[in-house]
Amino acid sequence: MSKTEEYEKTLSFYNIHTGESLRTTFWAEGSYIPEALEDINKILRDHRTGTEAAMDSELLDLLHAVRTKLDSQEAFHIISGYRSPKTNAMLHNNTSGVAKKSLHMQGKAIDINLPGRELAMLRKAAVSEKIGGVGYYPESHFVHVDTGRVRYW
Repeated sequence: MSKTEEYEKTLSFYNIHTGESLRTTFWAEGSYIPEALEDINKILRDHRTGTEAAMDSELLDLLHAVRTKLDSQEAFHIISGYRSPKTNAMLHNNTSGVAKKSLHMQGKAIDINLPGRELAMLRKAAVSEKIGGVGYYPESHFVHVDTGRVRYW
């Protein structure tokens, strides 16, 4: 591990719904960087309503660990980040597999894929961290990760 990696955590995102991209260092020298967290909250907002919420820092740390484990510099493709209660209710009523009390509404969940890495590899890396839930949706081409209780589906 280089000195930079010890003191910095960087993530890259691409929002497939808005076309926005972000690469930001969100943690450096022992602290989260407020401006970077604000930028992350914006790109992970509910694209249907424009509502932003504070994303869980443990989720960001988990994503960083997964990306590091997969040795990737690619941006996570965001299928779903934060969801407003209105959006979640609509999805719950119209889509199978959407939890009524989804952790997406608390900023503790994200649905992603990672270009250049097989979906099964992304799932395996997330499971290996033993943090929160990991859902595998190969037919929809994404992996769900959250910082709730440890569970897999």
